[in-house]
Amino acid sequence: MRSVVLSLAALLAFAGTAAAQTKPADTHRGTTATSKKTPVGAKAPAPTRATSTNVQRAAAQQKPAAQQKRTVTPQQLRASRYGGFAPQQELPPPELDLASPRSLSLVNYNTKEEISVTYWSNGAYHRDALNQLNHFLRDSREGAETEMDPLLFDVLWHTTRIVGFGGSIEVLSAYRSPTSNAWLASVSRGVARDSQHMNGNAMDIRFPGVPVFQIRQAARSLNMGGVGFYPRSGFVHLDTGPVRYW
Repeated sequence: MRSVVLSLAALLAFAGTAAAQTKPADTHRGTTATSKKTPVGAKAPAPTRATSTNVQRAAAQQKPAAQQKRTVTPQQLRASRYGGFAPQQELPPPELDLASPRSLSLVNYNTKEEISVTYWSNGAYHRDALNQLNHFLRDSREGAETEMDPLLFDVLWHTTRIVGFGGSIEVLSAYRSPTSNAWLASVSRGVARDSQHMNGNAMDIRFPGVPVFQIRQAARSLNMGGVGFYPRSGFVHLDTGPVRYW
């Protein structure tokens, strides 16, 4: 009898276990796959790629005015082409003497040669005087000559008048052949490879006894070309290229 009872109990236990295994899983009421919410304190999902792109486009359209492309005038382009910078507002030219004869007294710093010549009078340049100046301002390394720009002599003459200088002008450099200029550019960072000296319209000068900053200011007031300032070396560069300063 005892064995029958034990067998019956075992049978009932087995039936209960089977019924538990076939019962469907419990689900939460009112919960669906499309109604999930972000728990409090959890990070929000990252924006989609399309949203990120739109944000970047909006930020690009709101660039500061300083980063927007600025217009550049042709005069500024020419100035940057030959070095230096173009003045934002050019200085008004001073009253110029357009009637007196124009004479120059020069000393070649390299060859120690001297010359005094009147190159302009009665409204005209003098061919013989210009030829003498062309030879005097030749390339000191190779002896090559070129036709110097007569306007360069006017810039120099007017500069002397403005500062009140009447002595001999020291010329450190005038015409340079392409070979000489290339050699100088290779040994000095201050020499441009496309220097105006090769065009025969540039001179590096000093007025003995006159501060270089006064020469610079006088030349700049003419607004007739480039003016380079070299206070450590004690000279000023003058040329008849685009108006620019450095």
